[in-house]
Amino acid sequence: MRLVTTLAFLLLASVHAADTPPQVTVSNIRRIFHNGEHNAFTDLVRFRGQLYLCFRSCPDGHMVFNTATAIVMRSSDEGATWRQVHRFAVKDRDTRDPHFLVFKDRLFVYTGTWWSGPGTIEPKDYDMNKMLGFATWSDNGTKWSEPEMLEGTFGLYIWRAAASDGKAYLCGRRKPGYDIGPKGEGDKVQSLVLESDDGLIWKKRAYFTETAGDETAFLFEKDGSLLAIGRHGGRGNALVIRSKPPFTDWSRQSLDRPVGGPLIVKWGEHTLVGGRKTTKEHGPKTSLCWLVGDKLREFAELPSGGDNSYPGFVALSEKRALVSYYSSHEKDDAGKTITAIYMAELSLP
Repeated sequence: MRLVTTLAFLLLASVHAADTPPQVTVSNIRRIFHNGEHNAFTDLVRFRGQLYLCFRSCPDGHMVFNTATAIVMRSSDEGATWRQVHRFAVKDRDTRDPHFLVFKDRLFVYTGTWWSGPGTIEPKDYDMNKMLGFATWSDNGTKWSEPEMLEGTFGLYIWRAAASDGKAYLCGRRKPGYDIGPKGEGDKVQSLVLESDDGLIWKKRAYFTETAGDETAFLFEKDGSLLAIGRHGGRGNALVIRSKPPFTDWSRQSLDRPVGGPLIVKWGEHTLVGGRKTTKEHGPKTSLCWLVGDKLREFAELPSGGDNSYPGFVALSEKRALVSYYSSHEKDDAGKTITAIYMAELSLP
């Protein structure tokens, strides 16, 4: 009886701990990159013992421009200092939304690219059906490949990736039937899980949102099930999305807020979600939360404003982590708004 009582107590304690995520201290918030261009859409990863940061940089701004490039930076001192190790672009395309994936001992940077042609393109002419995924990769973090087209991604806006059980998985969204209709994205967008054996050749594995699909971050649990946070058409509240292999059945639960540029990661036994929230009082802000069941519990609102969010995360230890993000809440010496890359340190008790 005493053994049963002890096991029951431990089970209840475990459940209580999962329902009560730890307090987080946010410190050392600093701007780490600004070159006079529009810098946005960050990601962080650890590869071969060093940290890597990627983001888009464009002299012409947030929208679709063929002048956009993706920058990769490396830190050998746990994020204290950073130096550029790679910068790439795709001809006649907006190199956009770069994200990392460590897969089969190789570091990939994926980018979804809008076709822009050799000149400037107007928003009314943004054609999702001409989108195409590209990747550049490295075996050592120093020598990088040229950007390579990802087979199976034409007409798809690719986004975050994840790996599980020897397969790579990528978020892609497209117009149903590659509809020739209004330009841009719009509400009639499907979200798909794409699957690859090598990180370069992709095929459809499943639909997970067939209407109002949008940016979605994947997290594979220890049992192989998939947990995701999906922005919902850029308009409604975000979704918690779940599925188990073979990923034929999907559950979707609405959260209590939109999450722009979502991030979802495990930190210890807890699940961290980051992204942009919008408040009536203060406008758009980059927010960090714990995901408890199907609810978000915010633990930090980072200094941010205007065009912002798209965080990256990397754990430094069981108790310390770094978060990257971008924001346009500061001005330069001339009083002009800048859009720069920022980093913050997270600590657990």
